[in-house]
This record gives sequence, structure tokens and C-alpha cells, in this order.
Amino acid sequence: MNIKLKERIMIINFKNYLEASGEGAIRLAKVAEGVAKELDVEIVVAPPIPDLSIVAKSVSIPVFAQHVDLAEPGSTTGSIVPEIIKASGGCGTLLNHSEKRVSIKVIKEIIPKLKDLGLYSVVCAKTPKEVRDRALLLPNYVAVEPPELIGSGRAVSKVKPEVILKSKEVVKEVSDSVKLVCGAGITSGEDVATALKLGSVGILVASSIVKSSSWERKIRELAEPLAIE
Repeated sequence: MNIKLKERIMIINFKNYLEASGEGAIRLAKVAEGVAKELDVEIVVAPPIPDLSIVAKSVSIPVFAQHVDLAEPGSTTGSIVPEIIKASGGCGTLLNHSEKRVSIKVIKEIIPKLKDLGLYSVVCAKTPKEVRDRALLLPNYVAVEPPELIGSGRAVSKVKPEVILKSKEVVKEVSDSVKLVCGAGITSGEDVATALKLGSVGILVASSIVKSSSWERKIRELAEPLAIE
């Protein structure tokens, strides 16, 4: 990889929320950058694809794409091409988010390409079984997110802790090179601390930050447990 991420990580998915697009995407990324530097924690931002380049130029923290396609540079109009994500300043991507599912066959073909380009891969999964299937493809991270809890305010670490525990077990069985993160419903520092205790190395969050009344306060609250050894 061109960069090496810290052991613990927070990934902020801006999704396509209007308040986190355009100038808003730059503002949110800069707030995340400030907290990351203050607490010395790893915060990755995943802005809307049209904003990725300008965000990457505006901050020093890692910037990920929200998705890439199995497409080559050239005559592939409309596709999100991994090489162009890299050329635009991105250093990784989410794959198979519940809102942008792709087949395991496609994931299997994309991951080696991302590795060749030095781009990180975060493959989302809905269940421990899916976590295992995706971990076998050896991405950098698998993010377990029960879809029914996404945006619900009901944290997976509290409502379904067994999902994280089982996912951690299956990832460990597959490879030490694959790390587990979790998401869905995480809204408080306590949710994050519980997720870490259950075996996750970090979190994937979106609406709890984007929709908060204070981006800085909410990012700091969720990031503080990552800084505690």
C-alpha cells in the first residue's frame, strides 16, 4: 500500500447526503482531519464520488471511494474506475455496501486489482456467513453491517453483539491479514468502545455524523475510544 493505516480506524461514509456534498464535503472532511490530528487517530472519509478529488486535495487524511466498478480505463463511460480513483487522490474504496451490493464474483475480481494499485479495500457484509465468504477473498477489511440496523440509531454492538463476536471468529480463522470493522446504528462513544471490546478494530459510520448538529462534537465522541489503548 502507498500508505499504512493505523490499527484502529474510523471510516466516515458521507453517502450522497446533500449537506456532505460539494463545499459541505470539504468542510466535513476538514473537521474529521482536525479531530484525527488532535486525537492522533485514523479517520478515513468517503465523500460522494464527484467530490473525491477536491476532498483529497483539501485534506491530508485518507480518502476512500464509496464504490468502484470492475471496469478498465478507456471506453467505459459512467463506470467508477479504480485507476481513476487512485489518480484522483483516493487510497481505497468501500465495496458491497448494503446500498450498493455487488456479486461475490465481481468482488473476487476487483480485490486483486485494488491490491496491485495499492488501494485499500473495505468489503461490507450483512452476516457472519457473508463475513467469512468475503474474508476468504482477502480484502484489507470486512465491515459487518446488519442492514436492518443501518441508520436506525440502534447499535450493532449493543443490539446484536453476537454478530461482531462471530464475525471476529470467522475472520481470525481465515487470515490475520484481514481486519474486522463494524457499522450500523452506531451513535455514541459507548457504542464504539463496546464494538472494540467485542473484537472490531474500528467502525464504519455515516448518518450519525452527517446528520448530527455538530460534526466536530460527534466525530470526537466516536473517535475518542479509538485513542484509548
